[in-house]
Amino acid sequence: MKKVITYGTFDLLHHGHVLLLQKAKSFGDHLTVALSSDEFNAIKGKTAFFTFEERKLIVEAIKYVDLVIPEHNWEQKTEDVLRLGIDTFVIGDDWTGKFDFLKPHCEVIYLSRTDGISSSQIKNYYRETIN
Repeated sequence: MKKVITYGTFDLLHHGHVLLLQKAKSFGDHLTVALSSDEFNAIKGKTAFFTFEERKLIVEAIKYVDLVIPEHNWEQKTEDVLRLGIDTFVIGDDWTGKFDFLKPHCEVIYLSRTDGISSSQIKNYYRETIN
């Protein structure tokens, strides 16, 4: 069985997220999503609209996802790859080069983002619309 992992906040889930998960799953048989915890988002200076548990429920409902685990810190990626026997690490190309340190342990793939959509864009739209 070929195992794939990806990481993210997956807040305000949109079609770009679904396309990323679909493509990630195409690289293997089992897809794990490491979902940023609320505490980790605070460390990153991010505030999610939905709580970790709400985002987890949503991501678990996507047919491409086999397992959702919490992401607590930047450093856990190598540990996750080794502990879970991951073959392929997949993430958006806005992170190109940032996770090459995982290459001794697994294949690293940077996927193109979906043009014209992001959670930040959605949040900004509603901020501007309300104000």
